[in-house]
Amino acid sequence: MRQLTVLASEDLCVAQVPLFQGLTHDEQLAVAGVARRTTLDKDQQVYAAGSDVSQLMIVHTGRIKISRLSADGHEQIVRVLGPGDFVGESAFLTGARPDHFAVALEPGSMCVFRHLDLDRLLKQHPSIGLQMLQDVSRRLDETESRLASVISDDVSSRLADYLLSLPGRRVEGHLQVELPLAKKDIASLLDTTPG
Repeated sequence: MRQLTVLASEDLCVAQVPLFQGLTHDEQLAVAGVARRTTLDKDQQVYAAGSDVSQLMIVHTGRIKISRLSADGHEQIVRVLGPGDFVGESAFLTGARPDHFAVALEPGSMCVFRHLDLDRLLKQHPSIGLQMLQDVSRRLDETESRLASVISDDVSSRLADYLLSLPGRRVEGHLQVELPLAKKDIASLLDTTPG
């Protein structure tokens, strides 16, 4: 007699990921069967610039910092990935090696797909490709806005825009915002120095 293991949606690495939310539960189970779940420790390097990264990595839990190093060794944070965010699509689409580093900011896990498996999944489920394209387009819009802000706004305006973009909650009649990064990392993200 064959024994069936039924996984709750929240146990599936792919269930909470926007790329796969358009799929049925059975389709998500099939996709999860292809994914390799990887756990990360705090400060663990996921990959380095120039690495041969032939896989799509989707954050399931935790956060991952994407950064570049300048010629003088200064770290510039490009973005921070949270649950549902992914990286590795450029290597999949163009074959290019990354020019950035990826490091876990806290313990977490990822769903990892080899590019050959991802190619097959995109052919079977075109909605995954459309969702990926929408996410990359949103990311490009955010990057262009940040670039325009760095070029035209002063530091106070950039910091104010960043703080206003964070989720807040009311505490005793005041709006409270929790910073998701250390001050030095926020400064790097905003292309300034910590005060």
